[in-house]
Amino acid sequence: MGYFHAGFDIVGVDHIPQPRFPFEFIQADALDYLKDHATEYDIIHASPPCQAYSRTQAIWGREYPKLIEPTRRLLLVSGVPYVIEMVTAKPLQGNITMLCGLMFNLKVFRHRYFETSIPIASPDHPSHKGIRVVKVGRSPHPGDYMSVAGHFSNVSYAGECMGIDWMIGRELAQAIPPAYTEYVGNAIYSKIMFM
Repeated sequence: MGYFHAGFDIVGVDHIPQPRFPFEFIQADALDYLKDHATEYDIIHASPPCQAYSRTQAIWGREYPKLIEPTRRLLLVSGVPYVIEMVTAKPLQGNITMLCGLMFNLKVFRHRYFETSIPIASPDHPSHKGIRVVKVGRSPHPGDYMSVAGHFSNVSYAGECMGIDWMIGRELAQAIPPAYTEYVGNAIYSKIMFM
């Protein structure tokens, strides 16, 4: 949604059906689709599964595929400007921007890292000090900040905190606020216009 607000036409690709996705959707393996169609697009945003890179991976004790490297290789071969989004900066390279909900007056921290083929600046990061965050599973009060990860008790409030009103709980737990991609999209769009 953020890229749409930044002026882009959106096509989503995932191997799992996404019935609430509000734009054109293609059900396909993302890596296979990149191999065959990457050059058809002006910019590509990739969000490979994060579980293998997440701090919670050790808690679950399961193995997950590490798809950042193969995704990056395909994006570099395509020559198309790209963004790779991840929960940690560790597997990312080059130009990395961290975004947080506080940068956009959202009631959620939700740090996310963006590797971009076109450098973009990071906004100032307000301090988290003194901000009360509702713990997972507890009911929020109006104005509370939320941790929208895993299980949370109030889906509508979690969506409000993130600026998303079309997703169900398990989708919200995986989502990034549209304000983030609007920021990234605007920054990249302004640079593409002058290339």
